[in-house]
Amino acid sequence: MRTARFTLDPAFTIGEVDPRLFGSFVEHLGRCVYTGVFEPGHPAADADGLRQDVLDLVRELGVTAVRYPGGNFVSGYKWEDSVGPAEDRPRRLDLAWRSTETNRFGLSEYIAFLRKVGPQAEPMMAVNLGTRGVAEALELQEYANHPAGTTLSDLRAEHGDKDPFGIRLWCLGNEMDGPWQTGHKTAEEYGRLAAETARAMRQIDPDVELVACGSSGQSMETFAAWEATVLEETYELVDHISLHAYYEPLDGDVDSFLASAVDMESFIENVVATCDHVGARLKSKKRINLSFDEWNVWYMSKSQAEVSALDWPEAPRLLEDNYSVMDAVVFGSLLIALLRHADRVAVACLAQLVNVIAPIMTEPGGPAWRQTTFFPFAQASRYGRGEVLDVRVDSPTYGTAKYGEADLLHATAVRAEDGSVTVFAVNRSRTEPLPLDVALGALELTDVVEHSALADADPDARNTLAEPERVVPHPVDGTALRDGTLTAVLEPLSWNVIRLR
Repeated sequence: MRTARFTLDPAFTIGEVDPRLFGSFVEHLGRCVYTGVFEPGHPAADADGLRQDVLDLVRELGVTAVRYPGGNFVSGYKWEDSVGPAEDRPRRLDLAWRSTETNRFGLSEYIAFLRKVGPQAEPMMAVNLGTRGVAEALELQEYANHPAGTTLSDLRAEHGDKDPFGIRLWCLGNEMDGPWQTGHKTAEEYGRLAAETARAMRQIDPDVELVACGSSGQSMETFAAWEATVLEETYELVDHISLHAYYEPLDGDVDSFLASAVDMESFIENVVATCDHVGARLKSKKRINLSFDEWNVWYMSKSQAEVSALDWPEAPRLLEDNYSVMDAVVFGSLLIALLRHADRVAVACLAQLVNVIAPIMTEPGGPAWRQTTFFPFAQASRYGRGEVLDVRVDSPTYGTAKYGEADLLHATAVRAEDGSVTVFAVNRSRTEPLPLDVALGALELTDVVEHSALADADPDARNTLAEPERVVPHPVDGTALRDGTLTAVLEPLSWNVIRLR
């Protein structure tokens, strides 16, 4: 096979990686919360009911911002239900997922969870703009963030949380363009409501960081027109606009599935173009960034039947996709797409964190383990901090039904503060290894620290309760750096991390 090539030069960069690119998402959906992060009585549970085995894995995963409490769930969410003594909280029907919500895990428990993950875990709170509005958003903000001396801030202290939660990053609703959303609105309706909510929240705190709802996907009929209309109302009031995207192989089209990041990159670039067009029309000097606050591989077509069959159970097993090596390679390629646009993607949230289309799985009363997708995320979070270098690949291609000719190589590189460089690369070929040459130009690098790959002779191999370590990254031999050129061979259908110093 022809060799794939690219050149790295410190003079040609994309931008600095915002640590919040490695965020995740905890929604009251299925077992993400209950028997996921929270399971009182579990052998590994602490005094607050949080599973310490899950906390350990979340820290290993390297998660930063954690979006909460939804998702579709937030459009029926009454924040008051989630505070105060747990035994006094009401049980509610959750229309989004046809489940019964006990509210045993609420706002205080969410903040306690983040604090136990560590200082790197920033809260990202969504407000309900589906069935509620400006007043309720302000009440939640006051309860969460005001120090003391008002009814709601004093109520927080009475509930056991004297110190404010310090939530800086807020989502103004969720997927309000979607007809499936409780309280679905037109772009004009949502734009006005989001603007009024943002304006009011900034009266309490001018420094809050706000995310307006963008389209739920590039395939929405209203895509781009939605963003333009919403931003006409909110441009000077918000900091980011959201993007959501999920990928699965449809009708057996694996070749297009492997090239899913082609769609993700075009989605990002189209939203950037729309944002900048609105900014130009408004003659604004401000730049709107992107919050890609839901992304993943999700076998959505089978999930719809699961939800419709429910009869209001508590914490049912929902959306518990078990990921293969192939899924992990696509997942890694999506991470590469985010890094390649680090100049505009300031926040990204893997949906979700535990059990629900998640990198971490648990069994009630039993163990927790890593899915195949855990490893690309953990490696990118650990080694993808710094400045993204501009990577323009010269790669052999292959044909896809959805995206035409796609590169077999998908890659990016990140230069850390100490001058070391990490190359992240995916070989999309299912059958052939891919030789790779990287010219390192003016980068003063002399050694290959490590080349690891996630790949397997069986692309359907996966980690399960019975075999929790069936798939793990393995070292790759033969990768070398000589005379300013890195040479490597990428295994078929593989996610690769090559660290240089």
